[in-house]
Amino acid sequence: MAQPHPEEPQSRLSAILRATSGNFLETFDFFLFGFNATHIARAFFPLVNEVTALLLTFTTLWLGALMRPVGAIVLGAYIDRIGRRRGLIVTLSIMAAGTVLIAVCPTYASIGITAPVIVLVGRLLQGFSAGVELGGVSIYLFEIATPGNKGFYTAFQLASQQVAIFFAAVIGYAMHAVLTPQQIAEGGWRIPFFIGCLIVPLIFVIRR
Repeated sequence: MAQPHPEEPQSRLSAILRATSGNFLETFDFFLFGFNATHIARAFFPLVNEVTALLLTFTTLWLGALMRPVGAIVLGAYIDRIGRRRGLIVTLSIMAAGTVLIAVCPTYASIGITAPVIVLVGRLLQGFSAGVELGGVSIYLFEIATPGNKGFYTAFQLASQQVAIFFAAVIGYAMHAVLTPQQIAEGGWRIPFFIGCLIVPLIFVIRR
């Protein structure tokens, strides 16, 4: 006699993890940029004084956030055509491209003005994908929720962001405990971004 859906809770948990994994990565990368703003300013915006360089760094961060409504409109319509499962793979691909660009971008001292341009493009890609990632994940969680648990399931979207913030903070703390300030300034600040790059293939596997 067949058992009545014995794996259903596990299946729904897997669906939640698949959906919120990209959410996690987007928030993780967003806060990494803010946490390391001082080092990013010195690496990519040294052509002006330190205060202005820091302002340019936060402007780059803000422009990435400004791309969210654009991504929501453009990618939202696209995902409606191809389906949410495939759509979340597309948004993850765009987000991953932005993450890799920032992680491997040479400094201003190496390639000049091209460096901040590459970083800006990376942030714009991240913001563009995040615009539909957040809404797409919320809708997906709402759709797979069991009756009477719509709010509970949808709450995992925000919960994944808080986990990402905590994870980014723990990595930052560990990095400062192991490396000297000079080592961090000379390139150690890239380590969390490389960790983000390593997470990308895992999320692709989970979502597929």
